[in-house]
Amino acid sequence: MNSTKNTIAERDLAQHHPVLKDDFASQWMGIRVNKAQYGDVEIQMELRQEMLNGFAMAHGGMVFAFADSAFAMACNDPTDTEHITVASGVDVNFLRSARAGQTLTARARAVHQGRSGLYDIEVTAQDSKGSQPELILVFRGRSRTIPRPKTD
Repeated sequence: MNSTKNTIAERDLAQHHPVLKDDFASQWMGIRVNKAQYGDVEIQMELRQEMLNGFAMAHGGMVFAFADSAFAMACNDPTDTEHITVASGVDVNFLRSARAGQTLTARARAVHQGRSGLYDIEVTAQDSKGSQPELILVFRGRSRTIPRPKTD
């Protein structure tokens, strides 16, 4: 990706949530933001060939990273410049596989917000023919809000 495209992708994602400003992983995944509210997020991405494992299925790490991007947006208050919220732990259940060309959708919802938070994220896969979305991953994230680290 050249620097012009990188800058455009950065700007496009950052307009939805400050946590995405320097999130190069989300940029590489091609994440699109449908909804970005504190505690309520929906994102999508197309599952590309380079995101597959040796069985021609979505690599579990890619689906996890996708869900984790939704988690980060849901648990970070975009108006709070003094703190950041990070994962303190997650539980993930892979329910079925996804294939190249499918659209993945992650929906993240706050169960509890505060210094310690709890979030549920569901990832579905849908093919280009508009079939019924299939639930492929359930992710429960625990978060901790901490002071923003000082930068030099």
